[in-house]
Amino acid sequence: MRLTQWLFLLFIVTPIAEIGLFIVVGGRIGILWTLAVVVVTAVIGASLVSRQGRGELTRARQTILDGGFPGRELAHGAMILVAGALLLTPGFLTDVIGFSLLVPSVREVLRKYLAKRFGDGVIVIG
Repeated sequence: MRLTQWLFLLFIVTPIAEIGLFIVVGGRIGILWTLAVVVVTAVIGASLVSRQGRGELTRARQTILDGGFPGRELAHGAMILVAGALLLTPGFLTDVIGFSLLVPSVREVLRKYLAKRFGDGVIVIG
């Protein structure tokens, strides 16, 4: 399956799953509590993204000052950026994925997988 097909499927399935989860959770805890949970996770997520993003920026600067290329730090920074977008998107499924991307060990495993999967197609000039 090509990337565009995966993305199309993702953009169709994710909102349907989120709506279903809102209905189920809202039916169990009520609409106001459901909305409160969504807002609280967005606020907590934004705070964590800000803190972790600044940390990766600091590590990237230090790597550059040490004469290295901050590839690892840039990859982690990109995943933190995606986590932030997911955490600000209302929904439970996106929150689970977003919070997962804020765990450094999860990001590192994902970075290694993506480097292995797509590393052959990348050319570094320098």
